[in-house]
Amino acid sequence: MGDPKKHRKKYTTPGHPWQRARIEEEKQLMQEYGFKNKTEIWKMGSFLREATAQAKKLVTLSGPQADKEKELLLERMRRYGLLSPEAALDAILSISLRDVLERRLQTIVYKKNLANSMKQARQFITHAHVCIGDKLVTSPSYLVPLKEEGQINFRARSRLSDPEHPERVASRAVKEKEEKEKIVKKEGNKEAKPAERSKERPKAKKPAKKAAEAKAKKEE
Repeated sequence: MGDPKKHRKKYTTPGHPWQRARIEEEKQLMQEYGFKNKTEIWKMGSFLREATAQAKKLVTLSGPQADKEKELLLERMRRYGLLSPEAALDAILSISLRDVLERRLQTIVYKKNLANSMKQARQFITHAHVCIGDKLVTSPSYLVPLKEEGQINFRARSRLSDPEHPERVASRAVKEKEEKEKIVKKEGNKEAKPAERSKERPKAKKPAKKAAEAKAKKEE
């Protein structure tokens, strides 16, 4: 028998442990995307850094092998929906970390109204309720290719596959409430703008006496 496969880390930790801006950003991302720990953020960041580093390297190279590697890298980014079909290699440098986080299974489950929060989406995935086609996926950080996005649903054996399940009804109610709040907020902003304009201070008019004196001087 050969040696067992050595599992290596799929991410790199930050170079400096105490960077205020990075810590604040990671804190916000954990709240917004429902991460369990910062390791999940670092994994997605490492994925993006590897792609950008490879793109920077390939930009300066030419030849059949370089062209092949460029096409493979572009195809990989297009497969995950991070680039448009007509995008060039330079476009990889403009991909942000949030673009990658939006392709995680946990995020897409929440966006598809299958859960009423990011944390609940994570729970459904780790408890083996979610599948992609016939494939059961229990990793919230799974990057979903575009062709698989439409196949995300609850497993047939799961009770959550019933559209009238209380949790699914609650998630729909939460989404409807959020949409109504957005509409009310937009209408409130539209009404506030005319009111602000009406409150603008009118231009000061010259007193009648000064205006008459100025007119008399001109006539002279």
